[in-house]
Amino acid sequence: MTEIWSTASFWIALALVAGLLSILLRIATALSEITVGMFAQLVVGALVAPLLPSVNADWVKFLAGTGAILITFLAGAELDPDVFKRKWKEATGIGLIGFFAPFLGCAAIAYYLLHWSGQASWLAGVALSTTSVAVVYAVMLEFGLNRTEYGKTVLAACFINDLGTVLALGFLFAPFDWKTVVFAVATTLVCVSLPWLTRQFFKRYGNRPSELEAKYLLLMLFGLGALAAWAGSEAVLPAYLIGMALAGSVGRDHALVKRLRTLTFGLLTPFYFIRAGSFVSLPVLVAAPLGFVLLFIAKMVTKFMGVYPATVFYKTPRRERMYTTLLMSTGLTFGSISALYGLSHGIIDQAQYSYLIATVVGSAVVPTLIANAFFLPHHLLPQDMSTEERDAAAATIADEDA
Repeated sequence: MTEIWSTASFWIALALVAGLLSILLRIATALSEITVGMFAQLVVGALVAPLLPSVNADWVKFLAGTGAILITFLAGAELDPDVFKRKWKEATGIGLIGFFAPFLGCAAIAYYLLHWSGQASWLAGVALSTTSVAVVYAVMLEFGLNRTEYGKTVLAACFINDLGTVLALGFLFAPFDWKTVVFAVATTLVCVSLPWLTRQFFKRYGNRPSELEAKYLLLMLFGLGALAAWAGSEAVLPAYLIGMALAGSVGRDHALVKRLRTLTFGLLTPFYFIRAGSFVSLPVLVAAPLGFVLLFIAKMVTKFMGVYPATVFYKTPRRERMYTTLLMSTGLTFGSISALYGLSHGIIDQAQYSYLIATVVGSAVVPTLIANAFFLPHHLLPQDMSTEERDAAAATIADEDA
């Protein structure tokens, strides 16, 4: 147990450093945690290798996976059903073009310019077609945009985008069998019945010191997550669907959401984001950067060519157009899942995996930094934010309105 506690303290120390850096550099905490994870593997591993935590330890993977599940659930719960009804065409249109443009474009770059095999090229297209719900939600939560109609619409578009990624991965690579049917039917039944069951359970057993609401939600998330893994899918997908199903009940219970956020962002997501950053092999990228550069440019360009015209078509205000495009260009959760799936099934090799993971992580950091530095729609920041919060948010962008 000594080794486990020492490793845990090291991870939390990295999370604390990342949190302090996010304040000093005025960037989102998720991005600083990813960056710290990248350099921790390189610098700390070279200096104090015995103390470097294993990113593949079972308990680390469990905490990181739980963090991904909970942050995805919270993102789904933030979706306002009324907003989605009004904005479903915009969210669906932006989400679909945000998937198809990089999916086809990045696959073509991998095949024709990097000379990857056909299967590896399609896998690259799938991995780089994503938009990171985790990163977008974390950034919006930090600025309070998750409470705005604009933020809820972007999160809905992220879901549509990632749904396309999951379906593409399944149709192209994962076998569809009776397990898939069982998972689909069970998930549908749970999502349909869950709102009524949840209201009844919370009404009778809620607001107790034992936090039965949290245990109830974790049971649902872990149960469907296990069923998804058994069927060859990913536990994150039903978490988002459950969040959306409960957006009208759990999403409006601000006290419960706040407690879940404390658990998620205080303990779990640092393991997820730091672990994601640690997968980037900086020596490999430095030795042969062309693959990473081409894939990164391909993702950014294809996302821009697809999403920005869509925002113009749906008459998104000018400042929000670029911010939406940049946020939709991020990738992390399903991108890394797709790349790991390709590596474990022999579709791509270790070098190709490093290029894809580096591109995925880079797309989580670079466009978000640019978006918050130059295009943050600060006129949409909620009026009930404190003065300190508004000043901190406004300080991350050029003071164009001064």
